[in-house]
Amino acid sequence: MARDYYEILGIGRDADKEEIKRAYRRLARKYHPDVNKEPGAEERFKEINRAYEVLSEPEMRQRYDRFGEAGVSGAAAGAGGFQDMGDMGGFADLFESIFSGFAGGGMGGPSPRRRSGPVRGDDLQLDLKLDFREAIFGGEKQIRIAHLETCEVCSGTGAKPGTRPRQCSTCGGSGQVRRVTRTPFGSFTQVSTCPTCNGTGTVIEEKCDACGGRGTNQVAKQLKITIPPGVYDGLRLRIPSEGDAGQRGGPPGDLYVQLSVNEDSEFQRDDLNILSSVTISYLQAILGCRFQVNTVDGPEELTIPPGTQPNTVLRLENRGVPRLGNPVSRGDHLITILIDIPTKITPEERELLEKLAKIKGERTGKGGLEGFLGNLFHQR
Repeated sequence: MARDYYEILGIGRDADKEEIKRAYRRLARKYHPDVNKEPGAEERFKEINRAYEVLSEPEMRQRYDRFGEAGVSGAAAGAGGFQDMGDMGGFADLFESIFSGFAGGGMGGPSPRRRSGPVRGDDLQLDLKLDFREAIFGGEKQIRIAHLETCEVCSGTGAKPGTRPRQCSTCGGSGQVRRVTRTPFGSFTQVSTCPTCNGTGTVIEEKCDACGGRGTNQVAKQLKITIPPGVYDGLRLRIPSEGDAGQRGGPPGDLYVQLSVNEDSEFQRDDLNILSSVTISYLQAILGCRFQVNTVDGPEELTIPPGTQPNTVLRLENRGVPRLGNPVSRGDHLITILIDIPTKITPEERELLEKLAKIKGERTGKGGLEGFLGNLFHQR
């Protein structure tokens, strides 16, 4: 029995068009014969193509959901439309042909657009981790990517230097073939990628030795990118023209850098504000003091007012996160004051505190010293 197409793409039966496309792109890139040389990869690739062909076209998907494989078997691209798909060169051709290739399944529906012109290269994504302070202040980072670049030997034509691709005789240069299929559910017109030229409209008789006729080569590259101040976890930066090279003179795709920010042991971020806490003694809270605290800019002196209560929040202005796109504007650093009330004291300290309690007209009661200090700080 044929495998379930939803299972092949690893998606639920309620997946929308974008989910189907994302799942297909991920699997097609993984199992494309140009990349994956493991046994069975080519068959898996064809299986993925078939699943996407059916589920990406609303009418075919509806028939499949209702009747299963029998509902779409008459329009199967596996009968010839995609048999030679594994010979396609480059991911840009692959995705372009799939995402615009099948418009059939309807009664003589409109043909997909001609693909023999320039095709934009694929976008790429790279995940990048930043330390907390790197996200606050930004800076330059070195990254390493692997992408497709236009072959320098053949200038992207895929043909051996001194030769040129010729027009495909199967499709007449259109890159498409048309097929009418009769099924128990009616006649369906299918427009699919030409199996001879793989949708390019041309055939390369003498392939370039440097790229094997693909017109592109996989190249590892180091890039220096600028992280702007104030970036946050989940932000995606766009690096123009650093994706895969385009086909047939098409522009390259872009590189997207997905940022994730490591947590800090001392600071937390709340939008443009930075949060932290400090612990002071009960005497410092009663009498007030000047206390050195850490900020992302370095040590700062903080004034603790006399009689400061527990969980009081003090503010250091303009010591927070720079506003993205306007680093001159910054948030604040909010510091929560925690007070350390001792559970054990020396006899001398007890004597002094009992004198203070007497002056204040307070009784320590059951809570002893802790109860007195709790009353002093309005704690219950």
